[in-house]
Amino acid sequence: MPQRSVLIVLFDGVQSLDVTGPLEVFAGAEKQWPGSYRIRTASLGGAPVRTSSGLTLVPNAALTTEPDPHTLLVPGGQGTRLPDPELTEWLRAHGPRAERLVSVCTGAVRLAQAGLLDGRRATTHWAYCDSLARNHPAVDIDPDPIYVRDGPIATSAGVTSGIDLALALVEEDLDRETALTVARHLVVFLRRPGNQAQFSAQLAAQTARREPLREVQRWITEHPDADLSVEALAARALLSPRHFARAFHAETGMTPGRYVDRVRLEHARRLLEDTADGVEEISRASGYGTPEAMRRAFVKALGAAPAEYRRRFRPTAPAR
Repeated sequence: MPQRSVLIVLFDGVQSLDVTGPLEVFAGAEKQWPGSYRIRTASLGGAPVRTSSGLTLVPNAALTTEPDPHTLLVPGGQGTRLPDPELTEWLRAHGPRAERLVSVCTGAVRLAQAGLLDGRRATTHWAYCDSLARNHPAVDIDPDPIYVRDGPIATSAGVTSGIDLALALVEEDLDRETALTVARHLVVFLRRPGNQAQFSAQLAAQTARREPLREVQRWITEHPDADLSVEALAARALLSPRHFARAFHAETGMTPGRYVDRVRLEHARRLLEDTADGVEEISRASGYGTPEAMRRAFVKALGAAPAEYRRRFRPTAPAR
């Protein structure tokens, strides 16, 4: 088994969990397969750094003394808000030499500043997607997934999604059982696909200010199998369909149809992950009506049919 070197870049204002989350995943895999990973941390000049939470991290070395790694990981944090020309130049020179370039959270900002994401699809923390897209128009920003793979470059969303991405990389490098064992030790689920949305449907949309619209949001969540047409929802809110559609979008940030689609997809995914119900039963319970309608929705949103989604992301029952 070839050893893969992992170099994690440190800088003042880094988010500590962006560093330690992936580091613990790779370290856990190394414990199972000694020699599989060589994990190092480095900063400019090799100096200790202070994280955004006040924790001090002492790197293994200076960036300039480290050989080009297999995996170069750039975490995020408040420190990415301030330009760092020296670090940007180092990333511009050394980023392309890594076999795999990874960012966690706003680490994508560092990569974009170095021109390493130009022409690539990428993501970052939801709160910074708009500014990243605005400041770096050559980057194709996708605000929805928890992580995105584009060739040798992988970018992830906020904080804990770095753990999801690291687990996916371990599964790719070693095997699924190793990644599952690491996930169990960290008490996290190995079932979040990269194209899972950063938010649940309820969090992705704003909560409406007016009680009739908030009640409609609750109704949709609790009754995904009901008639959720604009006309039916408008009747519940005692509004005309046209007025309801406008008000719902204005107060939640998305159309009623998109909100319903997200709720139904989320409900179906939860049933696939947590129950043994058949696809036909789940399609009815989630409001799709037929397995074919649910399959089309899954393929469009997740790139996988329901049966494949269940096979990949339902937790494995522990041995008795």
